[in-house]
Order: sequence, then structure tokens, then C-alpha cells
Amino acid sequence: MIVEASGLRKAYGSTAVLDGIDLEVAEGSVFALLGPNGAGKTTTIRVLSTLSRPDGGELRVAGFDVVREPAKVRGVISLTGQYAAVDAEQTGRENLVMVARLMHLGRSAAKARAAELLERFDLVEAADRRVKTYSGGMGRRLDLAMSLVAAPRVIFLDEPTTGLDPASRTTMWDAIRDLVRTGTTIFLTTQYLEEADRLADRIMVLDRGKVAAQGTADDLKARVGGERVDLRFTSGAALDVASAVLGGFADRERLVLSVPSDGTAAHLHAVLDDVRAAGVAPAQVSSHRPTLDDVFLALTAPQGVPA
Repeated sequence: MIVEASGLRKAYGSTAVLDGIDLEVAEGSVFALLGPNGAGKTTTIRVLSTLSRPDGGELRVAGFDVVREPAKVRGVISLTGQYAAVDAEQTGRENLVMVARLMHLGRSAAKARAAELLERFDLVEAADRRVKTYSGGMGRRLDLAMSLVAAPRVIFLDEPTTGLDPASRTTMWDAIRDLVRTGTTIFLTTQYLEEADRLADRIMVLDRGKVAAQGTADDLKARVGGERVDLRFTSGAALDVASAVLGGFADRERLVLSVPSDGTAAHLHAVLDDVRAAGVAPAQVSSHRPTLDDVFLALTAPQGVPA
């Protein structure tokens, strides 16, 4: 495992933000951390990236102890925060060359690395424009490119696509997938559940500083139940008849009966045959597979503690 934490604890004053977190991240994978605002997502990244000292626990990144060997940890990671850390008055190329020079690359090597990353992130045409003229998506791509100047083994991404339009978000997802294909490990937090569903090999859900659940997306979806068929009726009387025949859960406010399903066409046909035999017919039928939204709502609760 390239990132490991055991019993991670962190408090601000009397408020426990992280309360005994255990996690493992495999090399060359995407690990997503989900949770409501204040769950401790950003704090987890700050501690693992050596920006904040934990109050307890054992933490290692690429085999290095986060507390006792922070310089070695910083040598193998990069961090892209919630807001692009770029100089808006410089061009994209100048930003990349500046970072490369700070990483002690020679002048020609810095220029070559900048050109390589501009090509990789489709920023060649905008390379010599000031960053303040970039769109939000271009700025985030440049920010990610800057974090790759030193070819880190682990990249921490704190809500990397917040505020981006759908097209820019998809472009960022493609960039993340490309990084993983080359062996880079991605540790990300996100408010977009679809993002975790599409990208992550493993997902952890935090709630009030504790682990609410972890596993693959399919593992987590299975925790909130399998597929279901939703039957909507036009009257409470019809809903009651169908409920008596099929069981399931009746939502009287919406006039919807939800029935567990195995997802097959045969089961759907059997459900419809049964209600029609009882003398009622639904106005609308839909099938529903659990999503990460369902998982999130089932496992977390609103709270007001800042992350």
C-alpha cells in the first residue's frame, strides 16, 4: 500500500475532526474520500500531505512516516487544493517553467518539461496567454500540470472539479485516468458522487470524523439494497391494492410503491401481471438501481463542523 493510516486522530480545540481513521490506498489506483461538509475530508488530505500534524495514529506515504519523515513524504507527493494555485499574471508556460526551476531543473530542462506538460494537458494554444484569460477548466488543468512537474508518485486532489462545467469536468476526469494508467496514485476528495463512481477503485465515506463505510462503488451500493421497481398510481386506493398484493414500501404522499427486484425483465413482467390481476394498473413504472447518492444519504447526516 502506498498510503496507509491507522488510528488517525485530529482535533481543533475540543472538536474531534478525525476520530480514529484507518485507510489503505493501493499504488496506481484512485481512492476517493466522500462525506458532507465538515466530515474531515480536507483535514485528512492536509495531514497526509504534511501540512497539518496529526494528534495521533500511524501514517505512511510511500513507506515514509508522515510525522517523522515529512521531507521524504513531500518528495514523492503533490497537492492540488480546492482553488487553482497559479499566478494569473503569468502565462501558462511561465507558471510551469517557474515551478520547474523551483524544483532545481536547469533552464533548458525546465522549458522542456513545461512544453511536455502543456502538450499533455492540451494547453499548447494557450501556453503564452496570461492565465487570467483562461477558463476555469483550463486553469484547473494548468494547476494539475504544475503538480506533475516533479513526477510525483501520489497526487492529492482536494475537490479538483468544483465549479467546473460538465465538459471541463469530463476533461479533468480523462486527465486523471491517464495519470493512473502511468502508475500514479490519486487520492481525491469530491462533492460530486458521479465523479467518485466513475473514477475511484475504492471509496471511503466519512461522517462526523469517523468512517461510515468503505469499499468499491458496487460494495457501497449493495449496502443500501439491490434494484427496485417503482410503480406510481393515480389514487391511494389503487396503491393500497397493489401494496397488499406485492408488499414493498408504499409512499402515500407520492402514490409510489417500491418493490425489490432482481433487475430482470421477467421479474418486471411478473410484477405488472400481478397488479393487473388484482384489478389495478400503475400510471408509471420505473426501475431504480442504487447510486452513490443513495449511499451518501443513507450513511451520512447533516452537520455544521467546519472541515
